[in-house]
Amino acid sequence: MTSNHFDERLAPSLKRLHLSRRLLERVAGVSERRWWPEDVDFEEGAIQAGKDAIAKAGIKPHQIGLMINTSVTRRNLEPSVAVRIHHGVGLPSSAINFDVANACLGFVNGMTLAASMIDSGQIDYALIVASEDSRPTQELTFERLNSETSTREDYLREFATLTLGSGAAAAVIGRHDLHPDSHRIVGGVSRAGTEFHELCVGGPNGMFTDTKGLLDNGLKLVVDAWTEAQDSGWNWRDMDRYVTHQVSNSYTNAIIKAVDLVRNRVPITFPKWGNVGPASLPMTLAQESATLKKGDRVLCMGVGSGLNTTMMELAW
Repeated sequence: MTSNHFDERLAPSLKRLHLSRRLLERVAGVSERRWWPEDVDFEEGAIQAGKDAIAKAGIKPHQIGLMINTSVTRRNLEPSVAVRIHHGVGLPSSAINFDVANACLGFVNGMTLAASMIDSGQIDYALIVASEDSRPTQELTFERLNSETSTREDYLREFATLTLGSGAAAAVIGRHDLHPDSHRIVGGVSRAGTEFHELCVGGPNGMFTDTKGLLDNGLKLVVDAWTEAQDSGWNWRDMDRYVTHQVSNSYTNAIIKAVDLVRNRVPITFPKWGNVGPASLPMTLAQESATLKKGDRVLCMGVGSGLNTTMMELAW
């Protein structure tokens, strides 16, 4: 779904509010994003991603002891989204399954939880999934912004909603001693700035964002976490790749500048995929994996509404 198409859908509103077209491309840098076909839902996407990840890991579904769904998207409060995915992937009755929701950081949080359970000897393998569906929320946003009562302020508050995309990702986490040639979770840091929990509030009907407040305070949280990590002995100044949560041009440029990252080591996927919530980072990592070699150091970095930030090092 191109941003030009979105401009066409919002043409009445843009004309009435004297707003220029191509703001999504010029300001956010998002040229297109994906929607699931009408006959495919986001849970089916998670199921397929989970099956693919298990197959590529070279194990069998019955070996999975834990499955964590980290999707923001959900159609009902209960049961969990995890139960349908657990059933669809064909996991055993013995596999613990639940949802972890933490905005765009959910997938990395799920990896951390799985690693802890593996280290404690409770399980041998875990499956982490995330799947997002931006279509229903964006359809409602078109309707709301095209109403005769919408204002420029409404458009700006809901601008971030238009950058969202759909997609799915999955990862199998296992015991490194059983797979010495596998990629390894080294560890990382997390920091919270929960006093800013009202800067981005989203639900099935829409997402409403204080874009400047989110950028300014999220950036400060990243810098504080980065500085504390360096002071604690983490040396992330010369990583082979920095895989960040994908939002927009301004967010990516600000983080690169704030902590002095090497720009050509920061892969970019938001121009074609948009912001796919917690699936963004693992989708970007999956695409980038073809260019990584054994021994490379990878730092996963993300900020989620709330505010929370996490940085996790992987040894490829």
